[in-house]
Amino acid sequence: MTQVAEVYPEGRITLREVGLRDGLQLVKAYPSTSAKQCWVRDEYAAGVRHFEVGSFLPAKTFPQFADVREIVGTVGTLAGAHGVALVLNERGANEALASGVAEIGSVLSATEEHSQANARRSRESAIANIKRLCELRDASAHKPIVSAAISMALGCSIAGPVDPDEVLRLVEKCFEAGVDAIGIADTVGYAGPKQVGELTRAAVRLAGSKPVCVHLHDTRGMGIANAAAALDEGARILDGSLGGLGGCPFAPGATGNVVFEDLVFLCESKGFATSIDIEKLIAVRAIARAEMPNEPLHGGLARAGLPLGYPANTI
Repeated sequence: MTQVAEVYPEGRITLREVGLRDGLQLVKAYPSTSAKQCWVRDEYAAGVRHFEVGSFLPAKTFPQFADVREIVGTVGTLAGAHGVALVLNERGANEALASGVAEIGSVLSATEEHSQANARRSRESAIANIKRLCELRDASAHKPIVSAAISMALGCSIAGPVDPDEVLRLVEKCFEAGVDAIGIADTVGYAGPKQVGELTRAAVRLAGSKPVCVHLHDTRGMGIANAAAALDEGARILDGSLGGLGGCPFAPGATGNVVFEDLVFLCESKGFATSIDIEKLIAVRAIARAEMPNEPLHGGLARAGLPLGYPANTI
């Protein structure tokens, strides 16, 4: 059984690299299994310990995740590494449980409109799905961590503005369903630091000792500023993807997730030790470039390099 406090120690920053799941959800070409395994191992050698490894979805529809079991296995061979896989239904949950993945994540939309468009089900149905996932966890010998992320939590590309109180109601519902950790996601990059900070503060207060993850997209260039605001208001788990890979089908012009390399630099500059070697991390981009030459990679650190004398003179 995975202990939540061991994986997400209270008060310590945790950075999760989501490139192999969120980063690949819309790509036309994707890395081979061996390249993904190198991706994980090289990031691990750079100090990364938390990986989103893929989704348990039908391979015919999502071939980029057909090898998710192999990637789960690769992460499982690395001491102290933690893998997270996404599931959307009971079939996927059972496959994830059988794989031995350390954490199973599910998603709930903040708005009814997005829930119907994205998952073809109501939010109440999605909550029932999360509750069922927790029941399956409790009945399994493996007992992984179960987390839920609330997408469109800071603005919806279909419904527009989202009431923070409604998001917090859904956070409570997820905890009542039995989740171990909660995430709030600015899925389409609508918000600025003020909104992110206020929602993060309220979610952290509501969660108590349970972990809160903030998942940000850089659609409108606010990703790093929003991550700084989340850190200031108590978030201790942040998601980002190598090279800013990713995007959302409901966000025209989306540039993907917050760049993971830049997120590491932000945390170090604010005094949060990550134990991640940024130069080694940047070098992993070579795998993404070789395997997906037509996918743009973003990032200030990769473009400009580390400041002279880093880390002594971090800003």
